[in-house]
Amino acid sequence: MLQGQIPPLATAPEIRAALETAFDYRGDVTITLKDGRSIEGYIFDRNSESQTLDECFVRLFPKDQDHKLSIRYSDIARLQFTGRDTAAGKSFETWVKKYREKKAAGEKNIRIDPEKLD
Repeated sequence: MLQGQIPPLATAPEIRAALETAFDYRGDVTITLKDGRSIEGYIFDRNSESQTLDECFVRLFPKDQDHKLSIRYSDIARLQFTGRDTAAGKSFETWVKKYREKKAAGEKNIRIDPEKLD
């Protein structure tokens, strides 16, 4: 579970790995910029193919704004996984496990409803 984690960002490979993980994360992250500003939002895109961190960027939907932002990797001082990962524990394998547990307990007409989103 990544929620609450703060990955190390000391080297270029650490920055690249952390932002790749943040791109795959299905919750909000908080990015603290080197100028001290913090932005919380959902990362929906990134360009990580460039050689330098100045040319790489993430794009996110800020939690409290209506427009998208682009942030260069080189401007990021800190990254924290702050929002709940809405996809955590919702794999098909998890569903099958719950189904088998209910069936083994003798339940009939087994129905597993999805969780409500916050």
